[in-house]
This record gives sequence, structure tokens and C-alpha cells, in this order.
Amino acid sequence: MERSGICVAGNMIVDITYPIERWPRQCELTHITEGITRTMGGAVCNTIVDLAVLDPSLRLKALGKVGEDPDGEWILSNMRQYPNIDISSVRREGITSFTSVMSERETKKRTFFHYYGANAHFSEEDIDWEQIHCKILHIGYILLLNALDAGDVEFGTKMARLLCHARERGMKTSIDVVSECGDRFQSKVLPALKYTDYCVINELEASASTGIPLRDDNDVLLAENMPLALAALKRMGVSTWAVIHAAEGGFGLDERNAFHSSASLPLPAGYIKGTVGAGDAFCAGVLCAAYRGESMQAAIELGTASAACSLSAVGATEGMRSAAEAMALYRSLRENG
Repeated sequence: MERSGICVAGNMIVDITYPIERWPRQCELTHITEGITRTMGGAVCNTIVDLAVLDPSLRLKALGKVGEDPDGEWILSNMRQYPNIDISSVRREGITSFTSVMSERETKKRTFFHYYGANAHFSEEDIDWEQIHCKILHIGYILLLNALDAGDVEFGTKMARLLCHARERGMKTSIDVVSECGDRFQSKVLPALKYTDYCVINELEASASTGIPLRDDNDVLLAENMPLALAALKRMGVSTWAVIHAAEGGFGLDERNAFHSSASLPLPAGYIKGTVGAGDAFCAGVLCAAYRGESMQAAIELGTASAACSLSAVGATEGMRSAAEAMALYRSLRENG
């Protein structure tokens, strides 16, 4: 059977975003302002919905776990709105994972308080490989899937084992990582890279994984180090595309190790309504282009355009547009910026 479509596996989360006046010091009070929102979040919900909107003809399958509770049903109900998303393989167990997102009103910077919930138990045992016929399997987030982050004697982690098994069945693999403070990147991310075809992560995750600094002490992007970090990801096992995204732009090494980049779009004042999900939107754009067989340069530009669409709405996916509309926005902002 010829493989087609994209499977998106991993985190399925309810995000509750609270706009706050400012981030307080410990024991201080701050105020939650108007505009509390409840949206779907996580690699599965964000990336698969973005893909569904970018290309409504693309066959998509969700793999993950939600709770046996109203939040779990709410996530599934939202995903049913997209005819090209198959949710038949989503399992249900326990309490749905959720995140309370504190978003500073002026800076839009976010701080996350996460409850693992059902996501912690998602593992390869929840996947019926005989029912998976996709061309690309994308999974995220490494460091936020407890069962898959667990150690494995042969592969290093259960995540690496899963990715290896997907490859053995003829799928291309793609990974995403969550940003966290800590020293787990070397032990949890590196084993997975050995079985990864497309790696799309942000500059903080790339720096923690490779040990190559990508921001200085003043939070300025060290763009000159991007090729070094991308090359390191390739040496660690990424077979096809290594891509790093940051607020300043997208950067990548393609299958021939040629370097590509695209600066972020010049957005007009007041355009950004929220930053939740912008990284997933960038990833969806890259995956969409990769699936279509387009060049890495085209993929990074579509990723940049998709991220800009996401930034136009408070929620992670509400601002997404079709690929044609996203690229029309890209060209308009480039020409008028």
C-alpha cells in the first residue's frame, strides 16, 4: 500500500491563557486582565489543525491520548470540525493534560504551568502500526511525554525506539522538542535524532541539544552560529532537513547540507495578538512543504508565513490560513515592510 498523508503524534493539551499586567516577583500580586481564552494546545492539536487549514486536501491522522473527561471530549469535538483529520486512533485515559499560560500584556512573553495528565501515559503500545499508512510521522514534544522519554537499553529512549520502528515501516520521521530549563536534552533528545529525518526546533532547544550558543547574554541571536548548530544536528543523526526557528527568522540545512534562511516578516504595530503556537505553525508550514516535495527554502518561507498567520490571533491555530493565502501574506509583508 502506497503511503500518503501525515500522522501527528504526541501531546494533546487544553491551554488556558491568562493575560496578566506583568510577571510578579515571588509573593507579589499581579492582575489577570480581560481576555482569558481556552484553546487546544500541544504538538498534535496545534500542528495537525494548522496542517488541515494549510492544505484541506491533505490526509491527516492524530495519535495521542486525551482524558475521559469533558476536556478530552472538547478537544476531539474541535478536531472533528476538520474533515481531513482522522481521530479514530486517539486513546482516552484519565484526566486531559492542561497548561495554564501566563501572558504578559505588553511583551506577550509567556510562562507555562503544565499538568502532565493523559499525555504522560502515551506510548508506542497505543499505536496500531497496521493502521498507520502515512508518509511522514511527526511527533512532539520530546521532554513532555513521560512514557516515551523513559530510558531504553537498546535505543536510549522509548521515543528513539518508536522512531526507529516508524522508519522500518517506510515512514519519514519528524520531531519537535519542548523548551525547558534543565539538563535532559543530551539524554532525551540525542537518542531520537539518530532516527529523525526532519528536525524542526527553536534556537533554545537547538542550543541545549548541541551545546552551541545561539543567544548571547543580552538575548541577541548569534546568527553566525546557526550553520554550526545545524551541522551538529546533522552529525547527531538528522538525515534530511535540520531546521531552527527563532523570533528573528528560520534557518536550515537541506538534504545536500546547503544552508537556507528567511528573516521574520516585518509585522505592523499591533499585529501580534498572541504568540502561543507560533512554533507549531512554523513546523506545520515546513512539514506541508516537505510533504509536497518542495525545496527547503520554500519550506522555511512557508513556515515563516504560517507563524505570521498564527501570531495574528490569541489562540494557537485560529489565525492560520491556506498555504496560498499564507504565502500571499508573506509577499505582501515583504513588499510593504
